[in-house]
Amino acid sequence: MTIRVLVVDDQAMVRAGFRMLLGDEPDIEVVAEASNGLEAVTQAARVHPHVVLMDIRMPELDGLEATRRILAADPSARILILTTFDIDEYVYRALRAGASGFVLKDDPPEQLIAAVRTVAGGDALLSPSITRHVIAQFTRVHQQSPPKAVDTLTTRELDVFRLITKGYSNAEIGRELFISDTTVKTHVTRLLQKLDLRDRAQAIVLAYQTGLFDTADHGPGSVG
Repeated sequence: MTIRVLVVDDQAMVRAGFRMLLGDEPDIEVVAEASNGLEAVTQAARVHPHVVLMDIRMPELDGLEATRRILAADPSARILILTTFDIDEYVYRALRAGASGFVLKDDPPEQLIAAVRTVAGGDALLSPSITRHVIAQFTRVHQQSPPKAVDTLTTRELDVFRLITKGYSNAEIGRELFISDTTVKTHVTRLLQKLDLRDRAQAIVLAYQTGLFDTADHGPGSVG
């Protein structure tokens, strides 16, 4: 399957750079560009991208509201936020809006390409520093009650969920719980289905909104 990408940035040179970079990949196609949030919403409705590379600070309509509108129209779309700093004031709000991951504009090319493939595959992409930032933000907000669906999770699914919120990768979760990567993936899929969540980013949001786990203890891995 070819991954269809919409590139959204208010700088023409940035868009051109991403188009050239991604266009060299046999499994990725840049199907459209947009220079602001309003154009992004229109183009997303027209071309139905799998992944939207979304800048945050733009004229007309910012990336946060564009993310909300695109996902409201097409919940299957994946939004990959383009940011200048790994700890950014918009990270928390972007996750709340439904973003599946973040990449830095000055990340190495291979990292950006891998990020597009990761979120297209249904995983979230949060670096350890961003995970720590999200945890810090959510500990300051008013906590909500966990949804009743949490009660349907098995003990093992809760174990996996807890490690997801610490930023552990599937391999790290497997090592921690002495289970295979395949078994980890099965548990992740089931807990997301039970909680009606799109990906790990939403799982982390839910956990810290509700205070489901101890926010003081978080680990060194990556999410994705």
